[in-house]
Amino acid sequence: MKRRDFLKQTTFASSMFFVPQFLKAFEQIATEKFGNKKIVIIQLKGGNDGLNTVVPFRNDIYYQQRKNIALKENETLKISDEVGLHKSLQALHNLYEKGFVSIINNVGYPNPNLSHFRATDIWQTASDSHQFLQNGWVGRYLDFTKGTPTKAIEVDESLSLLLKGKTQNGLAVTDSKTLYNSLREPFYRNVINANADAHLSEHNLGYLYTTMIDAKSSAKYIFEKTKIKAASNNYPKNLFGKQLKTISQFINSGLDTQVFYAGLTGFDTHANQPNTQARLLKTYAESMEVFVDDLQKNNNFDDVLILTFSEFGRRVQQNESQGTDHGAANNVFLIGKNLKKQGLYNDVPNLANLDANGNLQYEVDFREVYATILDKWLQVDDKAILNNNFSKLKFV
Repeated sequence: MKRRDFLKQTTFASSMFFVPQFLKAFEQIATEKFGNKKIVIIQLKGGNDGLNTVVPFRNDIYYQQRKNIALKENETLKISDEVGLHKSLQALHNLYEKGFVSIINNVGYPNPNLSHFRATDIWQTASDSHQFLQNGWVGRYLDFTKGTPTKAIEVDESLSLLLKGKTQNGLAVTDSKTLYNSLREPFYRNVINANADAHLSEHNLGYLYTTMIDAKSSAKYIFEKTKIKAASNNYPKNLFGKQLKTISQFINSGLDTQVFYAGLTGFDTHANQPNTQARLLKTYAESMEVFVDDLQKNNNFDDVLILTFSEFGRRVQQNESQGTDHGAANNVFLIGKNLKKQGLYNDVPNLANLDANGNLQYEVDFREVYATILDKWLQVDDKAILNNNFSKLKFV
């Protein structure tokens, strides 16, 4: 196997653990017991237009600012006398009708950054807009709980900043069988055998050797736990559907993972927004409905909370290309069986009170959402992980 293929297939380069543990210590993972609560984090990458997702169809300003792309009332799925979901969210609306969805509007932070990369870093690290942190809030959760790498999994080929801690990282895994088989390739075995005594060194070879041992142990644990549990075959035949199918298999197999992360790309709709967003929201909603149904059939939905966010929203006024440009505050979806506040958590945006750039004003700091999840769902010290004290919300 070529070195480049090896690194790509095993996600070794992106999933390296900052403080590797030796094999014997790591093998105890099968007997360690963590809480049953799990959080699945979904990012709508590119900046989903929240205003055309949760639609204020009785607001005159909405139609004045979006003469060509605004949705009419009959193009929405009504959830109140003034608000409807985008018509492509029928599958999500089904979950909404069951009381499984809470929509938090006007979520953002002070002095928002409108760069995709920087805004994503802010959401992933839970930093202020002027801070540049090198570890994600989930990575710090791993540090704080002294969790093993399998406690947080990103279903992707590379590991995001979100899951990177100071002393521990999560794992990037696309498929448990592929990961397991890749780590059994002759190239990998030869590296381990050639460096069997390297752990005695303080140099890079020792670090490499013990990191690879951890990777192999993680792959074996995940594969052994998941190989006897198949997920539903009803998932949409697209990458996002495959990601959720993998996560459901991990959850339904009893993996000790508590945090999962996946994403759906393509929401940077500067042009031709109506068609693009309709297609992507349909993909999101249909995949999510199958995912929830799969968890319910396996009696695991009670202990799963799903958070969906996008790195920013879009401008209120449409542009000349039938699209919208980068904005600020946005809506966040929470999906779960035991939500304390179902439906619309708070009021929709005030379109008459925009910031100087014509963007929505934030009302809820996104870190309040994180603090609530950490404190009330995962039951850990949110202040220690977020490096600040944020108000708690009442969705769980």
